[in-house]
Amino acid sequence: MKIKEKIRHALPYIQIVPDTFRYQFFSKVLLAILLAVLKQISMLLIRSTGRVAVSSGDLSILYKTWQGPLLIVVAIGTFFLYVAFDLNTQIIFASKVLEEKEIRLSVIFKEGLRSIKSFFTPDGIGIVLYIALIAPIIGFGLSISLTRDFYIPTFITSVIRTTPLYNAIYLFAVVVFLIIGIMNFFTIHGILISGLKSSRADDNSRAIMRKNWKDYLKNQFRFLLYGIAVNALFILALILPFAAAALIFIHNGLVLRFLILFFGMLLSFVLALTNSLLQTFYIVGITRLYYRYMGMDDGFVFRSDRKAGKHFLLRMGFAVLFLLTMSLLFNHYFDVIFSEKISTGIIAHRGGGNEAPENTVEGIETAISLGAYGSEIDIQRTSDGHYIVNHDGNFSRLCSDGRKPEEMTLAEVKTLTIHDPNYPDDPQQVATFEEMLEAAKGKIVLFVELKGNTADRQMVDDAVRIIKEYGMTDECVLISLKYDLIDYAETAYPEMNTAYLTFVSFGNTAALNCDYLGLEDEAATSFAADSVHDLNKKIMVWTPNERERQDYFLKSDVDYIITDNVRQANEILESYQDRSDLEKVVDFVMRLFQ
Repeated sequence: MKIKEKIRHALPYIQIVPDTFRYQFFSKVLLAILLAVLKQISMLLIRSTGRVAVSSGDLSILYKTWQGPLLIVVAIGTFFLYVAFDLNTQIIFASKVLEEKEIRLSVIFKEGLRSIKSFFTPDGIGIVLYIALIAPIIGFGLSISLTRDFYIPTFITSVIRTTPLYNAIYLFAVVVFLIIGIMNFFTIHGILISGLKSSRADDNSRAIMRKNWKDYLKNQFRFLLYGIAVNALFILALILPFAAAALIFIHNGLVLRFLILFFGMLLSFVLALTNSLLQTFYIVGITRLYYRYMGMDDGFVFRSDRKAGKHFLLRMGFAVLFLLTMSLLFNHYFDVIFSEKISTGIIAHRGGGNEAPENTVEGIETAISLGAYGSEIDIQRTSDGHYIVNHDGNFSRLCSDGRKPEEMTLAEVKTLTIHDPNYPDDPQQVATFEEMLEAAKGKIVLFVELKGNTADRQMVDDAVRIIKEYGMTDECVLISLKYDLIDYAETAYPEMNTAYLTFVSFGNTAALNCDYLGLEDEAATSFAADSVHDLNKKIMVWTPNERERQDYFLKSDVDYIITDNVRQANEILESYQDRSDLEKVVDFVMRLFQ
C-alpha cells in the first residue's frame, strides 16, 4: 500500500477522535453508575443473609439461601448490561460512523439498552457468557471491561501446567473455544446491524467466516500491528524530547527528577488514552469488515467536526497542565511521598518453598536460615487422630503412595519417604505437626493451613490444643481456604491469630471474621490492601513466585507475601538498600504502567 493510500485509509479514523473520546467518557460514566447501583442491590442481598461478603471459601450462600439465586440473576444481569453498554454501543457507534450518521450519544445508549432483549434466548445467553467469561481467559474475541482481567487463579494453572493430562485437556478446550470465537465473531454485528435473531446471526457469522477467514485473520494481524505501531510512535514522540532535556540537565538531580516524573506520568496518561481510543478504532475496523463481507459499500468517508476538535485539544491542554502541576508537587514533597520503607515480610510456602524439600523439618530450618518471617505448612489428620504435614490429598506425588492421610495410621505414614522432584538426592520423612512446631519454636512464625478432607472443627480444636501445649499461641496463625473453619476458630479461640485465604470474593471482604486476609496474587489490589488495613487487619498475598511479581508486592502496602522463591525475594529486598532518588522516581513511573 502506497504512503498516500495509507494516509487516506487512516485519516477518517483521526477525524473521529473527538467523538470517540466523548463516547468513551460518557459510556464509562454510565457504566460506573450502573455498576454502583447493581453493587448496592447485591450487597443488600448479601447482608440479608447475615454475611458481609461472598467468597471462594463460602459459596454455600448461592445454593443454600433464597438470596443466592437472586445474586446469580443480578450477576448475569450485570453481564447483559455491560454487553449492552460496553460492547453493543461501540458497535452501534461504529455503524453510525460508517453510515455517516449524526453521532448522538443518547440515541446510541438507547439502542444499546434496547439490544438487550435480542439476547434473551438460549443462544443469546451463551453469547453473553462467552463474551464475559470465556473470551478473557483465552485472550481472544470481543469482551467487556468488567471481566477483561478475568483469569484462572495461579494455583489452579500451576496444577494444570504440571499435570500432562490436565494440560492437554486445557489446551484442547482453549483451541475449541478459540475456533468457536472466530467462527461466531460477527454474531453480534448480525444482531445489531442486520437485525437477525441470535441463532440466525450465528449461522450468518459462520457463513461469513467460511468464505473470508483468511482475509479476517490477515486484518486481525494488521490491527495488532497498527496498535503496536501507534503505541511505539507515541512512546518515541515523548521519549525523544525527554532524552534531549535529560542530557541538558544531566548534572542537575532536582530538575532531572522532575523531568522523569512529568514525562513518565504524561506517557502513562497518553498511552491510557491511546489504548482506549484504539479499542473503539478496532471495533470500527472490524465493523467495517462486516459491512464489506456482507457486500455493503466500503468507500466510507468520515466527516470531521472542527468545533469538537478544538474542544478536544483544549481538554488535552488542561490534562497536561494538571500533570505538570502534579509533577511539581511530587518533586517538591519528594521526601514525604517517596519515604520508602520496605516492611513486607516473606513467608516460605510449604515449609521452605523451593529452597528445600517440601513440607519438611528441613524446609522449616532452611526458611529460618534465610531470615524468612514465617513458614506455611499444611496439616492433615490420620486415621488414628494424629496430624501430619502434607499438601496434596494423597501421598502419590511425593511418596509414590496413592493412599490418603485419613486412610493411614501415623505409623504407616512414618514408613513413607518424601522424594521431592527438586531434591531427588535428599530423601525426607513425612513430618508430624509436633515436629514442625518444635523446629519453629522461638525462631519463626508458623502459618498452619487446615488442609484436606479432614479439615473440620475437630482439626481446629486439636490444632489449637497442640499449639497451646507447645506454648506457641503467639507464634502460629491458623489459615484455611474454608471460611467456616476460620470463622469458628476466630470465634471459639479469639486468642489465636487466624487468616482466611480466598481467590474470588465480592462484598466487604475485609470485614470477614479473621485477623489476616490472604488474597491470591491477581486479586491483591492496592484498594483491597487499604480496605484490610482500615480495619486494623493484615493482608497476605499468595503465591507470587516470579521476580516481577515479588518486586511489585514487596514495594506495595501488603504485609506479607507467601512464596516458593525465598532467596529471590531476599535478593530483591537487598537491591532496595541503596536506591537513589532517581531510581525511586523511575520505579514509581514504571508502576504507573502495571
